[in-house]
Parts: sequence; structure tokens; C-alpha cells
Amino acid sequence: MGSITLKGVTKRFDEVEVIPPLDLVIEDGEFVVFVGPSGCGKSTLLRLIAGLEDVSAGSIELDGQDVTGLPPARRGLAMVFQSYALYPHMTVRKNIAFPLKMAGMEPAAIDRKVEEAAKVLNLGEYIERRPGQLSGGQRQRVAIGRAIVREPSAFLFDEPLSNLDAALRGTMRLEISELHNTLKTTMVYVTHDQVEAMTMADKIVVLNRGNIEQVGSPLELYRNPRSLFVAGFIGSPTMNMVGGETAAKYGAETIGVRPEHLNLSMDGGEWSGKVGVSEHLGSDTFLHVEVDGIGTMTARADGEFPAHHGDRIGLTPDVARMHRFDASGAAIS
Repeated sequence: MGSITLKGVTKRFDEVEVIPPLDLVIEDGEFVVFVGPSGCGKSTLLRLIAGLEDVSAGSIELDGQDVTGLPPARRGLAMVFQSYALYPHMTVRKNIAFPLKMAGMEPAAIDRKVEEAAKVLNLGEYIERRPGQLSGGQRQRVAIGRAIVREPSAFLFDEPLSNLDAALRGTMRLEISELHNTLKTTMVYVTHDQVEAMTMADKIVVLNRGNIEQVGSPLELYRNPRSLFVAGFIGSPTMNMVGGETAAKYGAETIGVRPEHLNLSMDGGEWSGKVGVSEHLGSDTFLHVEVDGIGTMTARADGEFPAHHGDRIGLTPDVARMHRFDASGAAIS
């Protein structure tokens, strides 16, 4: 079991409150991603759950047991950090086995657990190598293996892929997601990368200055953002935001239109603009269009759309998928 419940959890550093009172329930077996810009409190919140930071107020429960005052070693959690923190002089086998050896487990049981973890993580052929002989992705798998053998009630990941190049990040996203499907253990994952959040999470927690802006599934946040902040953070490329008279026409202070919800035509549309930079990605092309009276908007087009730099095109928003926000930034239903 691995449910995690936060009740009024607060964190202060001297007089600065970085996490205002916060409530959150993470169900057993969920893959939950904390996402938000740098400085929003997501890593601090993870460290509070892990016990690496003291809670200023409120309580943390694991499977219904109050663990607020317990040290990290007694919480039954395993944390995987951004840095791999492997012992360079030890083989993969010895690195993975290290926490079990420190716990005094019998050698035969250690060997069995290490072999099982290596098999799950496809590390079998590297098990006698040292970290310096491994790629970044392989090192991260070793760090995860060291966590797996402890059989924690939940895994805590603190931006584990940020040191990897783009191709490896994509591969590791798939591997961690597959690991979750195999182990069916609760996972809490911190990232500033909304693509990681959208592709991996069962549930996303969007944080802003220590506050929870919205909690929901990736598609729920994509389709129904409750605030300008969430609307602008979730989705790639980001949502186009338009104010002034154009927004007032739709009864809002600000309207939001995603690039994929703009219908494009070479024969005119509701708005007219001149094509600037085009990003050709094969199946899709992202056009940056200087729209008359509005400003620059990003539009998603088919990869074969015939527009070129300097062409004038028409843009018509899909009103059914338009998002409207009031002066406070809250969504208008």
C-alpha cells in the first residue's frame, strides 16, 4: 500500500512561507506528477513527503499513519534524485545491493533481489560494470534499481531526467512509465517539463508559488484549465492568449486558443495575419503568424500546409474549444 495524504502541510524558511497550507491526497498505485516553473515549491513539497525537510505545520500520512515526525529511513519511501549518486568504485551489482547490505540482509536474499531488479530494468549485461562505463540513462536505471530493491510503499522522483539529452529523456520516460505499470507502486514525480507531466502522469498537480492551482488528469487539465496560469503552462506549444476588444467580443477579459484549435486557410478567415517563422516537424508545421490587431499567434498546421514566410493567411478559432478567463485569471464556465 502507498497512499499519501497531506493535511494543511505548510513550510516556512524563517519568516518566508514557501508552501502555504496545502491539502492533497495521492491514492495507492497512482503516478502523480508535481509540475510548475522553477521556484514553485514542487521539490520542497517532495522533500517534505520524504522527510528530508521538516514540516512547519500540518501533517503527512502514509497509508493512514501519521509520519510527520518520522525520519526518512522509517517512512518506507525511496527517493531517486536528479544526480545519480552512485559509488564510482562499485559495480552495478554492488551499487544496487548497497542499501540491502546496510540493512543487514542475508547475501542470498540480496543477490536474488538485485537480479530481479536488474532484469526489470534491462541491466543484466551491465551488472559487473562500474558507473563510469555506463551511459547517463543506464546510470539512472541503476539509481532506480537501488530504490526498487528496497520495495518501498512509494517512489519519489526529483527531476530524474534533467541531466539527460532529449533522446534519452524520451526513452527514460517510457521506461519509467513501463516500470510503474509493472510494479504498480505509487510514484510521485517532480518536473518542470510539462511534456513529461502530460505523457507520464495519472494525475498532475500544478503548483504556483507553493499553491496548488489545479489537480486532475492530463486531459482534464488540457481541456478544462481553471486559470490562466494552468492554461498557459499545460500544452505544447503554449496556448495563445488574447485580450482587449477581441476578448471582449467573447465576454471575457482574456481568451485562450490552442495552436491546434485554429483553423487555417489561404482564402481568409475571422482573423488575418502574415506568416513569419515556420517550424517544420514533418507531420506538423507550427506557424508563427503576426495577426492584425492582435499580435503574434502560434498555429498548428498539417505538415503539407502551403504557407511560406510572408504569406497572408486566415485564422478562425474553434469557438467550442476556446477558453475564456475573467479579470482575476479564473476560467469562465
